[in-house]
Amino acid sequence: MKLDRLLAITMLMLGKRRIGAKELADRFEVSLRTVYRDMETLCQAGIPIVSYAGEGGGYEIMERYRLERQFLTLEELQAMVIALKGISPTMEEREIGRLLDKVGAMLSGTEHGLPNASEQMVIDINPWGGGSRDKAKVALLREAIRDRRIVRFAYTGMSGERSERRCEPVRLVLKGLVWYVYGYCLIREDFRLFRLSRVRDLTRTDESFERREEPEARPLTWSSMPNEACARVTEIVVRFAPIARTRAEDYFGSLDSAQVMEDLPDGSLLVRATQPDEPWLHLWLLGFGTSAYVVSPPELAAAVRERAEEVLRLYPAADTQLSVVR
Repeated sequence: MKLDRLLAITMLMLGKRRIGAKELADRFEVSLRTVYRDMETLCQAGIPIVSYAGEGGGYEIMERYRLERQFLTLEELQAMVIALKGISPTMEEREIGRLLDKVGAMLSGTEHGLPNASEQMVIDINPWGGGSRDKAKVALLREAIRDRRIVRFAYTGMSGERSERRCEPVRLVLKGLVWYVYGYCLIREDFRLFRLSRVRDLTRTDESFERREEPEARPLTWSSMPNEACARVTEIVVRFAPIARTRAEDYFGSLDSAQVMEDLPDGSLLVRATQPDEPWLHLWLLGFGTSAYVVSPPELAAAVRERAEEVLRLYPAADTQLSVVR
């Protein structure tokens, strides 16, 4: 732990002009006395640290002292900074902050006149208006994966059914701005991929487990995902009205699966694509209202019509509603 802290302090000072003992103590959650001892240890190790007393004082490393970047180019280091800043809203801030300090130290003062990495590109995986609601779950699952501890949680499936799960977590997956945990489900007795936004009451147990042999690696896409939710696919043809084409292009334009988008003379968009044959697809298409028309397959059109009739039955006629209110 001390060695890690000494390295982190060195990187932090390389990335900053001057830093006070109090800031170091707060950042690494140690006492001022420990900071003083750390500084003495670093000096004995040959790192040229200068101490300044009084207001605005602190510690800094001599200006020309830098760590070698070895085989990393400037562009590679800047890419690391961009990626780390993008992932930081959903990860442990202290952990990412320390890593940014280390990478920033290797960039500091080495290339003058070049634009800062954050000025060239910004990555933010949080949705508009969203926060870091999955951060606590990610932190708990990382610890469970590291310590090989079984986790327990309530899970809501694609069809809305609730179930209690016990899982041997293997890895965390960030895909499409959504966090998942992949592991062996002791209830289903198979490997599963669970979306964290559907996980409730997540707890880590004291039960340990041995890593099981995983099935052959498959790309984490809906067509081959190791999940009970996406077993069937279907070829669909849908016509989207001009007012809905932007939403359609946003969705279908981001897919890697085979799909064709054709502009029609009236400004509509005709889409041919392969999609999961699941209830959420019916609801998604119904969300377009009269702006989406299912050309084929007829089974999909019938399913969307059935959903629409269910909504209609939910809202009786106006005169009936008045009588119910009275």
